[in-house]
Amino acid sequence: MASDFNRVILIGRLTRDPELRHTPSGTSVTSFTLVNNRNYTVNGDKREEVSYFDCVAWGKLGEVINEYCKKGIRIAIEGRLQQQKWEDQEGKNRSKIIIVVDNFQVLSYPKAQGDESSQGFDHSDSLKHDASFHNESNPFDEDIPF
Repeated sequence: MASDFNRVILIGRLTRDPELRHTPSGTSVTSFTLVNNRNYTVNGDKREEVSYFDCVAWGKLGEVINEYCKKGIRIAIEGRLQQQKWEDQEGKNRSKIIIVVDNFQVLSYPKAQGDESSQGFDHSDSLKHDASFHNESNPFDEDIPF
């Protein structure tokens, strides 16, 4: 039987600093929200669509995201969609879709001067560690004919 496919790749900016928590068993889990802007044109009018995506990263990956990513940083994430279900205080069934992050890459940092989103974040320290977030490039990527 064929398995289904659930993969997401998204580029956006963190809307706030990540939040690191721990499960009762001690597993790290980091949550954050990415904002993604889509620009398009309708009948010559430029428009923008803004979407917000709730994301979680587990274990060491979550710890790294919490340590090196701050509000305003532009990152690329790769992961899968997961539906969370719960019952609210009124007994109604609720659900939402989140992105469970498997991999990420820092793409750019906010401007150091005059940018409120940098709020005391030392960019020079994170730049030293930036290379550890990247996947090794695949030598076959350039051979794909499309």
